Amino acid sequence: MKLSVALAIFNEEAAITRCIESVYDIADEIIVVDGGSTDETLSILKKLDKKGIVKIIHTENPPMFHINKQKALEKCTGDWILQLDADEVVSAELGKEISSILTDTSVIPSAERDLNPVAFWVPRLNHFLGKPLRKGGQYPDATIRFYKNGVAHFPCKTVHEQVSINGEVGWLKNDLLHYPYPTFKSYIDKWIRYAVLEADAQYKKGMRPSATNAFKYCVWYPKMWFLKTYFRHRGYADGFAGFIFSLFSALRYCVEYTALYEKSR
Repeated sequence: MKLSVALAIFNEEAAITRCIESVYDIADEIIVVDGGSTDETLSILKKLDKKGIVKIIHTENPPMFHINKQKALEKCTGDWILQLDADEVVSAELGKEISSILTDTSVIPSAERDLNPVAFWVPRLNHFLGKPLRKGGQYPDATIRFYKNGVAHFPCKTVHEQVSINGEVGWLKNDLLHYPYPTFKSYIDKWIRYAVLEADAQYKKGMRPSATNAFKYCVWYPKMWFLKTYFRHRGYADGFAGFIFSLFSALRYCVEYTALYEKSR
């Protein structure tokens, strides 16, 4: 069975090489929806594509990036689709596991064969400040990324949504490596952008500033999130990186509320 790799990208010159190289030998085609990159991303893609399997689709870069992910899925022609972000790398073990399923469905774990899975959850190992985060509730950061063509679509409603699957979903064993924050600045940039998008979503649902919401988002939610991730889920075991990640992921609630407050003025 043929494998399509689907990516939606925008200015990914620092990450795209590692991503493409991790799947190039197992992919029959790589569909790339580019949102108007202005850096060297497209030049790098052309240099990497020795077999002519990379197909680039040019479009706009919408705030809801899942729109472009959906466009990539719709252009795939393979029997199965592996959907990736440019800052993700398919580990050698995961690549072998995917290839085995493509060539022999009997390698699917026996506990899941009766389910007839049409898609698979993949354990994702996130890296932050150069360190893999294995605690703090960050692993496995499960995500549905491998599925049969035609069974998946993105609802395109929230920035953190999973793809929607029509059918049974199984599990793969090996890790998808995730390098979302090459620098702390890049983390802060995404931290703010995602908080603003979440505030927009809450505003559309009817949420407005109030004393109650201010307390929840600026005091209660941050406090409980930090206690849960750093102590209950042992984020401290990841050292300084674990502390900073728990702290700032807790403070995102305050940023969300601030963005909502600004939007409501």
